[in-house]
Amino acid sequence: MKKILIVDDSAVFRKILTLHLSQASFSVVEAEDGLQGLEKLREGKVDLVVSDMNMPNMNGISFVKAIKEDSNHKFVPIIMLTTESQDELKNEGLKAGAKAWLTKPFSPEELLKTIQVLLV
Repeated sequence: MKKILIVDDSAVFRKILTLHLSQASFSVVEAEDGLQGLEKLREGKVDLVVSDMNMPNMNGISFVKAIKEDSNHKFVPIIMLTTESQDELKNEGLKAGAKAWLTKPFSPEELLKTIQVLLV
């Protein structure tokens, strides 16, 4: 079973994602910001990360950069799932190492399709 780390400061949004991903047979770990996300990564291997952009303590782009600097996790695919849709931010996130950028509100089918492509 593939393990996905969800990093979002909204507890409700994390629960919604967890529900969709669990129903699709993924194991899910949750974190409420980038710093907690890095702690969860240190605790064990994950196959993919879904991260918000705007979070307290460490925003999504800083979180992506920190993951890519860690030799144990630098090849883990990262999806940014955020309300931000500006091209400049999207380009910065992709340049930092995110593999996909999806905007909220999102389609669960679109998210699952993106995850399946990245986990091949």
